[in-house]
Amino acid sequence: MLDLKEVLHNVYGKLRLHFYMQVYSRFENREATLTTVETFSMEAITTLDHPTVAQFAKAMNISTSNAAYRVSSLIKKGYLKKIQSKDDLRTFYLEPTPKYQKYNRINEAYIKVIADRVKKRLSPEDYEKFTETLDMIDKELMTDVSFTGIEKKDSGSRK
Repeated sequence: MLDLKEVLHNVYGKLRLHFYMQVYSRFENREATLTTVETFSMEAITTLDHPTVAQFAKAMNISTSNAAYRVSSLIKKGYLKKIQSKDDLRTFYLEPTPKYQKYNRINEAYIKVIADRVKKRLSPEDYEKFTETLDMIDKELMTDVSFTGIEKKDSGSRK
């Protein structure tokens, strides 16, 4: 019988390894300009879906000044921009730029390849069950990685 812990570890490791292989290959062409910490920061900001600097800091358990420093560096490099809230003009949301979206497509493209392979390999019923199971893991079993306490007060009114 397969060990689920080992399978999850292997899948997560391969996803990370593929991403890092692609990122490192870009260093030789001088395309990649993000440091490791900046890459992690951008991944977190993207996952948090337009957080404020304070929300990013809280989610990462770092000081607001540390988060502001990271954000400033990412803005200077052109990977991030601030979008002013329409409801509260004092509030700014962090948004990845097209430059980062191009950089991040490395990861997204591989996830699509894997999803397509799973769909081809499984019957429609098994594919649906597999998708439902992953959704349950995401929404019900990974609650310790939730965004509780960092919800946006005026989500949907950023642009």
